[in-house]
Amino acid sequence: MTDTEFDPSRYAVEVEGLEKKFGDFIAVDKITFKVEKGKIYGFLGPNGAGKSTTIRMLCGLLSPTAGTGQVAGYNINGESEQIKEHIGYMSQKFSLYEDLTVEENIDFYSGIYRVPKELKSERKEWVIKMSGLTNRRNALTGSLSGGWKQRLALGCAILHKPPLLFLDEPTSGVDPINRRRFWNLIYDLADEGITIFVTTHYMDEAEYVDNIAFIFRGKLVASGPPEEMKRVHMKDSVLELYCKHPQGALVAVRSLPSVKEVALFGRGLHIVTKDPEVTKQKIFTILNNEHFGLESLEIIPPTMEDVFVSLMESEGESNRNRRVFL
Repeated sequence: MTDTEFDPSRYAVEVEGLEKKFGDFIAVDKITFKVEKGKIYGFLGPNGAGKSTTIRMLCGLLSPTAGTGQVAGYNINGESEQIKEHIGYMSQKFSLYEDLTVEENIDFYSGIYRVPKELKSERKEWVIKMSGLTNRRNALTGSLSGGWKQRLALGCAILHKPPLLFLDEPTSGVDPINRRRFWNLIYDLADEGITIFVTTHYMDEAEYVDNIAFIFRGKLVASGPPEEMKRVHMKDSVLELYCKHPQGALVAVRSLPSVKEVALFGRGLHIVTKDPEVTKQKIFTILNNEHFGLESLEIIPPTMEDVFVSLMESEGESNRNRRVFL
């Protein structure tokens, strides 16, 4: 693909063969994908998979070793400054100055993003309201909770109303309630036509996006809408088991010939099998005693974590790869 084949009228991001090497280490290995305008695109993978390196290349913060592409209509090779002017970027560290107040942080980023003087006051009030920080506008940012900082950082990243927003693990270290609130803000922005590119290592967040891409060890393993990913890449059934002693049950269930994969999932187990009814009967036989305290066993729809594990199995990876998400 050449640059003339990219379609900036339809896609906010298009890359082909994107690669980044650090010496002999390949952090991103010739990945190709497109992000349609106005959509939420999720980039999912464990820590160290290449997510942040990819997003930094797309934001013009790192130069690719190889590959071509466009971001917001600008070439990733040679037009990094133009890209920076037309995107918003929020890192997992929130990029806030903790010794400044809420208002002072907003004023600082208004200058960084060159918000016109006549619009600064209006944009500031919008960010404060959106972040729910009306009563904390004069508080030092360092005194805010993780959830408040997260929303403030998001507001600062979109002060200049960019058409494309990059969020690099924005919910890392934030409690589940504030994670959900943050995703509601993302939906609101997408409804306004902003394209969202978000990286995460939380598997449940893969359910929230329009399209998802799995990256592992620098390689793009699979991509598509979440439901399509489940349909195409998860041919087996998933059983969910709860009992009083899940660790012991895991060892017992793993020995069954009809079980392809079993792993802890919260306080229960997820069991992958081609023949769920036969497997259920065998599990009842070996676990139906007081020692295991079997509570429930049922067939459930696969989660995105189940899909990822299935993909890793097909790639020849060992079951231990599941641990990076637990």
